[in-house]
Parts: sequence; structure tokens; C-alpha cells
Amino acid sequence: MKTNGARFLESLGIPFELREYEVDPEDLSAITVAKKIGMPPEQVFKTLLVTGGPNIYRFAVVPGDAELDFKKLARAAGLRKAEMAPLKDVQPLTGYIRGGVTLFGSRKVFPVYIDETAILFDKISVSAGTRGTQLILSPDDYLKAAHALDVEVQTADIIKDGPRLTAEGHSA
Repeated sequence: MKTNGARFLESLGIPFELREYEVDPEDLSAITVAKKIGMPPEQVFKTLLVTGGPNIYRFAVVPGDAELDFKKLARAAGLRKAEMAPLKDVQPLTGYIRGGVTLFGSRKVFPVYIDETAILFDKISVSAGTRGTQLILSPDDYLKAAHALDVEVQTADIIKDGPRLTAEGHSA
């Protein structure tokens, strides 16, 4: 299925693969998505909408088997604090629902902070803008597309140190 995310990448001439999977609305975890698309969870990145206060939003892009470290993100983004944006704000701000958020084709663009581990892989997976469809592309191309949004884009250490998440979403 062609999504806004896929159309955006095509408009930039960036190569990608679309990979579809069956959605379980009860389990939208990146670890489950990774299993369904046949990729390791550390290569399946989730895009989170984070707030630093009234009308201050950032996208945080982190590996599926890791947790966002809000203090590290706040430091990287120059914010006093950071926390998840309320779920009720996600769709009005991005045009996407939980489990389908992507930078590309978002209703509003916000500065982007991508965990530095993304560059370790040949390919990464991110949501294509709808539940059940992932974009597979090189980290360099992902960064190139993010820069095309004309917002601040930064790779940084923004995940919690220590054990990674298990399939159930708990620390291992």
C-alpha cells in the first residue's frame, strides 16, 4: 500500500522497500513488528512524539528493543524536561495514529532526534505512516529524508543504558 511516507521518499528519489504485516491492535510493540517483518528489533525504529512543554514537540526515533531516556533527549534537544506527548495530541499534530507515526508526511514537522545506533546498520525499518506497513531503507537515506523536512535533525545517545526490552516490552 502506498503511504504518505512512501510518497515523500519517492519525491526525493530515495530507494526503499515497503514491507506489510498483519496488525494486532492489542500489540503494537516494535518487537512484535520486528518479528512479523523478519528483522531484528534493534533495526526496527519507533517514532515517538515527545513534548517539552506547551507547544514544544520533538520526534524521537529509537530502536524497537530500547526505551527512550527522557533526560538524555531533553539534554540533546536543549529542553528543561521531556515526556511523551499525550496520546490525544498525536493524531491532530502528526495525522498519524499510535503504531503508524512517521516523520514523513506528518501534518506538522518538528525537530528530529534519532538514536545514534541507527547508523550501525545497513538497513533500518520505520513506520510508513500506517499500521501494518514499514519502510525499509538505509540509515543514510533516512537521515537525508529527515534533513529534507527542513528541521533540526540530530543523531544522539537518547536511549536508556542497560538491558534491552524483551518481546513482552519489559527489561531483559
